[in-house]
Parts: sequence; C-alpha cells; structure tokens
Amino acid sequence: MDVDAGDGLLLHVDKAGEGPPLLLLHGFTGAVASWATLRAALDVAHTTIAVDLPGHGRSSSPSDAMRYALTRFADDIVRVLDALELERVALLGYSMGGRAALRVTLAHPDRVAALVLESTSPGIGDPARRSERLAADLALARSIERDGMDTFVAQWEEMPMWASQRRLPDAVLDAQRMQRRASDAVGLANSLRGAGAGVVESVMHRLAGLRVPALVVVGALDEPYVALGRSMQQALPDARLTVVPEAGHAVHLERPDDLADAVLEFLGGVPSVGERWR
Repeated sequence: MDVDAGDGLLLHVDKAGEGPPLLLLHGFTGAVASWATLRAALDVAHTTIAVDLPGHGRSSSPSDAMRYALTRFADDIVRVLDALELERVALLGYSMGGRAALRVTLAHPDRVAALVLESTSPGIGDPARRSERLAADLALARSIERDGMDTFVAQWEEMPMWASQRRLPDAVLDAQRMQRRASDAVGLANSLRGAGAGVVESVMHRLAGLRVPALVVVGALDEPYVALGRSMQQALPDARLTVVPEAGHAVHLERPDDLADAVLEFLGGVPSVGERWR
C-alpha cells in the first residue's frame, strides 16, 4: 500500500506476518526488499511493516531535498501508523534507517514500544568531521545524478565497509545489486542532501532522555560501529548491546538468523503495554 505523507511524498508500505507490530526502516540504497530474509524469520512472531524511505524503492522522489529530512520523516512515520490504525510499534532501523528511527522515537516516544538499532550512528558530533562528511555527501549526490545508477552501484559496492559481504553467495549479492540499481538516481541524491550523515546533527546528547527499551546491534567486523554501539548503549537509559560475530555493517544480510534471534529474544522480554501494543 502507499501512504500519502503530504507535500508530494508517497511512502510505500509492505505488511506481513502475525503478532505485535514491528516496523522496519532500511539503510541508504535499500528498500523493502532488503529485509526479505530477516522478515521470513520475524514474521512467525510479529507483524512486520517495512517502509521504503523517501527516494528509495517504490516511495516517491520529491524534487525538494528538504522533504527528505529525518525530522520530517519522523512525522511521516506517524502518518503511516495512523493509516494502519496502529497506536504503538516496535521500531527496527538499520544505518540511515536507524538514524531515522532515533528521530521518530525522540519526536514521538508515545508511538514506540521498543527500539532496535542495527549498525547505527546518532550522528557526527565533531563539527569539522561533519563538515567534511557533508562535502563528501554532496559530491556523491552530484556524481549519482551525473553518472547514473550502474556506475554508482559498482563504485558503492567496492567500498571497504562492504568487504565482509564478498563471502556471501552470488545469488544474495546479485539480488542486492539489482535492488540498488532499480533505485531512482534523483531520489538517492536528494536523500543524501536532505538526510545524509553530514546534514543531520548528532542526537547523542539526547539519548539519555529516551525511556524506551532499546537493543543496539553491531557486527563484530564493523569496528567503528562497535565503538559507536558501545557509546550508544551506555548513553541510553535502558539498552543492551549485541555484537554479532563474523558480521560486518549489514548484519541483516550477513547473519540474518543471528539478528532475528537477538531481536525476537529482546522483543519477547518487552512487557505488554495493553491495548496500545497491537
């Protein structure tokens, strides 16, 4: 189904499974299809609701880059929940989707029963590093529009952070490549301009105010995010950290069964919140 979030944005939403609702937010270059293997394991216990972020998958690609801002997206997710008649959900976000999940939870804590952050950063706190990242993101956005998706995807997949994925079966990598190539170049470029890591401010200083049970998941081979994960787990009032062995940045792709086990165990321990947890 598609949900009209207003101002030219239609969000594609896919719902499956049975049980308490768990909403999934993918990372940059991802889509609903990115969660296929993980959802097969989660759908036995949860209704999974996967959303294509603005400019990704089957969601629309507005021309205004500010329409992609994560603060705007936090309100968009509330519109999705209202359309599905869901008052409260568990929320799982990966990488950029994790940054989005944090903004949703900070802006609308009453709509989030539990939070799972996979390979997520709260944002770049150092102004100089953030300025450097912004310049890099803007340059990448221009190159995506100039060179097209095939060139971008080929270069993106050669980045060192994806090295651990090279041992995955060809069929898995081919499916991911096809999904990425199907993305809209303008949508991805504007996603970087409006929601890239160089654009958004760090929310690390706000994590202490979150009273939502949280699970922070990182891959053991993704050393920068292991350090970030430990810092976030310590900053959050009610959080645990799971480090998945033999996994890099995309734990849901590299070790989906391990991630599913960790998520199901965690959510199984979240107490019922009455009629709102439905």
